[in-house]
Amino acid sequence: MDRDRKRIGRELMRGMLGLALGAVVLTGFVGVAAAEQASLAKVDAGIAPYAAPSNLSGNMVIAGSDTMQPLMLKLASAFRQIHKDIKIGILGGGTERALMQFVSDQSQIRRGDGDYNGPQASGHVSMLAASRQLTDEEIKDFRARHGYEPIEIPIAMDAVALYVNRDNPVQGLTLEQVDAIFGVARKRGLHDDITTWGQLGLEGWGQQPIHLYGRDKQSGTRTFFKHAALLEGDLKGTVREEPGSATEILAISRDALALGYAGIEFQTSVVRAVPLAEKAGMPFVAPSAESAASGAYPLSRPLYLYVKKDLQEEFAPVILEFLKFVNSRDGQRAVVKAGAYPLPAAQVVQNLQRLTASGMTAATVNTSIN
Repeated sequence: MDRDRKRIGRELMRGMLGLALGAVVLTGFVGVAAAEQASLAKVDAGIAPYAAPSNLSGNMVIAGSDTMQPLMLKLASAFRQIHKDIKIGILGGGTERALMQFVSDQSQIRRGDGDYNGPQASGHVSMLAASRQLTDEEIKDFRARHGYEPIEIPIAMDAVALYVNRDNPVQGLTLEQVDAIFGVARKRGLHDDITTWGQLGLEGWGQQPIHLYGRDKQSGTRTFFKHAALLEGDLKGTVREEPGSATEILAISRDALALGYAGIEFQTSVVRAVPLAEKAGMPFVAPSAESAASGAYPLSRPLYLYVKKDLQEEFAPVILEFLKFVNSRDGQRAVVKAGAYPLPAAQVVQNLQRLTASGMTAATVNTSIN
């Protein structure tokens, strides 16, 4: 038993990277199965490679989503392999908490590059990594404080998966069933509450209860799940809410009766993502790069970076280059390696156009996409 637990723990934590200002909170991981699945996702051939300038230096702090932390670690690591003098702090803890840091421009980071024992120092938060789109009210609050709106850049596609233990035989779920399993109000219309695996047609499982797992209130994934799956309904009080996706997946791997939701980046061989259907009678669709990009998978979503920049000011060179890197073939390859899904070339062009409108020169955009 102890040997199995150690093996699972090693697998769940594989791929985590420590870097940048010693401030990285190592709560994320890239699962082996997710990495293998994502390796099948191809970066759009229409996305140009990154053209790196020489002698780039500087530092920045990116605060944000627990779901996006493995992705941001991978992107930051790949960027720093090119630009050795760059320091990047990646802070997790959830979209909701990070949003407060982003708006207030205050975070706690460690001084030094990769020195985990360094003293604490206050840090300027350059970007927010958000696993959901900011609301109009949140944008309004930011504008009231800073006098301008943040720049929104989608950087990858994601799928919020419904995970079960790898030994669970359930073949698919409809969103009506998901709502009746997790939601109090059952806004999608099912009359009966679903609390047992037998109600889902699992032979031999009878009255075995469904053990529910999810994310805590700091999580943007939780907010997205309530909106997209429960139609803004409340979650049941029986959901065991975890502070991070890694701990949630570990709990599901140890519980044969578990069902939980998390980003596709956290898939491993010890859990399984269940195909979903929008409604009863429609085909079940597994999460993939194609089904997320097309919207065929019903819980697909973009992942965002929000950037501070007054339209009257120039981009800081390190921030501009990082955004160019993310929107390059090299950056999108790092997205794939992190277990997320890459952007289509059309979205990259839109991103670069948005940066142009925000003060990035046309010459720079042409260099990035030609």
